Amino acid sequence: MRSAWRGLAIVGLASMAILVVAACGGGSKSSSSTTTTTESSGTPQIDAANLPVDFSEMAKLKGLASEGKGMIGVLLPDTTTSARYVQYDAPFLKKAFTTAGLSSDQFKIDNAHGSTSTMQQQAEADITAGASVLLIDPLDPGSGAAIESKAEAQGVKVIDYDRLVLGGPKDRYYVSFNNVEVGQLIGKGMVDCIDAWKVSKPQLLVMSGAATDNNAKLFAQGYNGVLNPKFSAGTYVKVGAPPGTWDPPTAATEFEQQFTAHPNINAVVTPNDDNANAVISVLLKNKVKADTFPTTGQDASPSGLQNILKGYQCGTVYKLPYAEPQAAAALALFLRAGKTPPSSLVNSTTRDTTINADIKSVYTKPVWVTKTNMADTVIKDNVIPINQICGGKMAQVCKDNGIQ
Repeated sequence: MRSAWRGLAIVGLASMAILVVAACGGGSKSSSSTTTTTESSGTPQIDAANLPVDFSEMAKLKGLASEGKGMIGVLLPDTTTSARYVQYDAPFLKKAFTTAGLSSDQFKIDNAHGSTSTMQQQAEADITAGASVLLIDPLDPGSGAAIESKAEAQGVKVIDYDRLVLGGPKDRYYVSFNNVEVGQLIGKGMVDCIDAWKVSKPQLLVMSGAATDNNAKLFAQGYNGVLNPKFSAGTYVKVGAPPGTWDPPTAATEFEQQFTAHPNINAVVTPNDDNANAVISVLLKNKVKADTFPTTGQDASPSGLQNILKGYQCGTVYKLPYAEPQAAAALALFLRAGKTPPSSLVNSTTRDTTINADIKSVYTKPVWVTKTNMADTVIKDNVIPINQICGGKMAQVCKDNGIQ
């Protein structure tokens, strides 16, 4: 939801009836149902903007799955920068593939556990095993581009998953969210929250994700675009912008150093829930009261949702974690079958500034979740079982916010 080099955080999957959109109030509902249409050619029409929580669209791809050849390999980066890879991506990709009719030997999902050499080995193993498509969410652009170039040289189709691999092959695909829009939601969420929480003379620290992550740059482009006019007008003061990271302990240290040097800081732009949680741990240690010091996030993680309900985080970008895996799985099935994916699925392009090319892209829709619309979005989708949000000491907090 690292929304980071993973862009989002993550969770009881027994209920696959599945899991941030207004700032400190308001938003739109995320669940929807869709109807698949079919062109005269018989090509299934999958709409990336309307993939339902019940995975029913995937079942309509069984004919496509039967036409395809070779294995689909998925390469995920780690388990530490965001819990999403274990709790959302891996199980939901598996659900999408199996619902579409693939057997367990027709796809493989690996996690590199933070090692570029491990991911390289996993990619080579997939290719040796007959992979015809690779979905890749690498640890850095350089290693990702190397894997993709080698795969394409051996006739394997490649898909950038969740973040763009700068410098990758020109004819690859990219599945993610409009990450500038994600950043804009974070920025607008901060502005609305500052107003709602009546933060006097906002003194903002602007934190970002890792500098090596193209997603982090796009998030920052989005929220800086919202906040810079406030800084220029003198409405807000930008106290600082420390080096970016997706490592929560590093984020906590960076914030604590800044807060010690600048005790006037009264709001922090945090790019995901895990970093926000790290910052909030410092606020709690300093006995900062609830509903007074805004932070932001993305990924709709359990900790992020709890921090929203407790009044320490304004909101989180809910990136419909069941949608991105379905979109990626659908695209992989088209490529595996040698079919051109429909424009309802490949609905945009993304500029790779390293090779100066527009990469065919699949964008799903992000949503800003706050106390006001949490019940109608994350809770309704049931991606996270409610006891993981409202268990133990959180029971009364949830009840006070109308979530039971």
